[in-house]
Amino acid sequence: QEQLVESGGGLVQPGGSLRLSCALSGNAVKFYRMGWYREAPGQQRELVATITMFASESSTNYADSVKGRFTISRDNADQRVYLQMNSLKPEDTAVYYCKADFTQTGTTFYWGQGTQVTVSS
Repeated sequence: QEQLVESGGGLVQPGGSLRLSCALSGNAVKFYRMGWYREAPGQQRELVATITMFASESSTNYADSVKGRFTISRDNADQRVYLQMNSLKPEDTAVYYCKADFTQTGTTFYWGQGTQVTVSS
């Protein structure tokens, strides 16, 4: 059974950096788009960044709150994505979830299990 496996979360000081990783485990499938979402305590899950998984082209999308600080990248051959998070702020504290969409509409997808990111001094 295919599933998304996430890693890279942890505790970091304000201004620090982390890199999250998400990879497909199981039989190979090709995703249209992969991305990261986050859910802070008591809040709704929100988009952080997405990237399309085309062989020769990628399109990225970022939440305004992370533009210039976070960078999403991909390993298309391995159906793997990363989220480089720099200049982390306490308000970035959340559970970060990987999401993989089979199609552009996003009606069929996988969620990862989530990885905790805590930014605190």
